[in-house]
Amino acid sequence: MYRMKPHLFFGVAAFLAATPLRAQGRNSASSTADSVAVAATASRFHRALSAGDTAVVKLLLAPDLMVLEAGEVETRKEYLANHLAADVEFAKAVPSRTTVRSYTRVGDSAWLVSTSTARGKFRGRDVNSVGAELMILSRTTGGWQIRSIHWSSARR
Repeated sequence: MYRMKPHLFFGVAAFLAATPLRAQGRNSASSTADSVAVAATASRFHRALSAGDTAVVKLLLAPDLMVLEAGEVETRKEYLANHLAADVEFAKAVPSRTTVRSYTRVGDSAWLVSTSTARGKFRGRDVNSVGAELMILSRTTGGWQIRSIHWSSARR
């Protein structure tokens, strides 16, 4: 069974620049820098999936990552062992269009909510779906890392 993932569009920073930031405890310049860094981390993750760059994917995922999808919960280790390869295969095969719906940061935690449409062929089957993604990130000494991803999708 394949797993559909939305891909963040490369213009996510433009969305964040035009969206009022919901951040607490930081000045405006810091909030803008954080929003760009969070968006860049999410975008880098999705580009790495599409490129098959599993080294970058692993770098961006926190050690305590939890992935929620299709009624399942996976740890980082389980996700890397069980589903990463299929996610890379799908991301390479099926183009998708993503819209970031909201960005919120509170202290050293941030979350992005996005929706997507995907259309193409995967393993000989037509794909025409909509999806939603909630990505939770946290600031570490090395930058922002992905702590949780919740994906859902349905046929269009």
